[in-house]
Amino acid sequence: MAGLLAALAYPDRLAQRETPERVRLLSGQRATLPAEFFGQQDQFFAIAALDGYTAQPRASLAAPLSRAELEEHFAQQIETRDEVRWDEATGRVTARRLRRLGALVLSDVNLPNPDPALVATALLGAVQAAGIAGLPWSEAATQLRERLAFVQHHFPENWSEVSDEVLLAELGDWLGPYLTGVKSMAELSRIDFHEALLGRLPGGWSQRQELDRLAPTHLEVPTGSRIRLDYAAPEAPVLAVRLQEVFGLLDTPTVGGGRVPLTLHLLSPGYRPAQVTRDLRSFWNSSYFEVRKELRGRYPKHYWPENPLEAQAVRGTKKQNGL
Repeated sequence: MAGLLAALAYPDRLAQRETPERVRLLSGQRATLPAEFFGQQDQFFAIAALDGYTAQPRASLAAPLSRAELEEHFAQQIETRDEVRWDEATGRVTARRLRRLGALVLSDVNLPNPDPALVATALLGAVQAAGIAGLPWSEAATQLRERLAFVQHHFPENWSEVSDEVLLAELGDWLGPYLTGVKSMAELSRIDFHEALLGRLPGGWSQRQELDRLAPTHLEVPTGSRIRLDYAAPEAPVLAVRLQEVFGLLDTPTVGGGRVPLTLHLLSPGYRPAQVTRDLRSFWNSSYFEVRKELRGRYPKHYWPENPLEAQAVRGTKKQNGL
């Protein structure tokens, strides 16, 4: 009864136990309250007197009261709120339903089916803090992003940026729709980031086709092999291919609708770099003969024609190709 009387007399001094020696007041302020004067089950108090004007004064006169008394006599001040937030310790979004009387927590229970929009907002906030590089990009998504950076570099009037800064600023637009059911960073790996990036293209299917035309994923070389292109450097994409597979190819292949010559990494039969060039015709007419001289001794079973401009492109050894 003493606790309830004190609570009604000093409703702004209701408090809740935080530690054995400290309580949190209705306002959120902390105060010391030694546990030795109360039972271990006493969790709520009405404080009649506070000593000192420091950030954490001492409660010199207090009495316990029950949760039921708070529920009955302060019902109109009690608020129920769903709290959905990112928990850094567990690496996931947590959802709780809290009943509060000011800063006092009367109940805190797990919320099994939180509002998906609140979950998405909390997760987006965590991604914002971690940065775009922290997302689980698949190899396909990384390659797509590099191709998009290539076309934006060469055709900025028609293609938007895919830099970390831009993707982060537009995070809710392109990633938000894919966050349904996702509650942790680990679960982000279920998202198809390749499709999410394509979803940013305002031109839809036609712009996807234009991307394939300007920045194809692969290039077919004279042997018929389809070699994947590397767009990591948007100003100079790379075709890494064994030298024998491009015999007879006179000029440097291009992308970007013919505007951008590929940087050719011509490889030995052992897939080691033999020459780098953006002028294939010049290579055939000059440097090839030095490369041939060096590599034919190292790879005698492979084809090293004297005239690469008219030679047959091959895979494998001379024997395998009947040469």
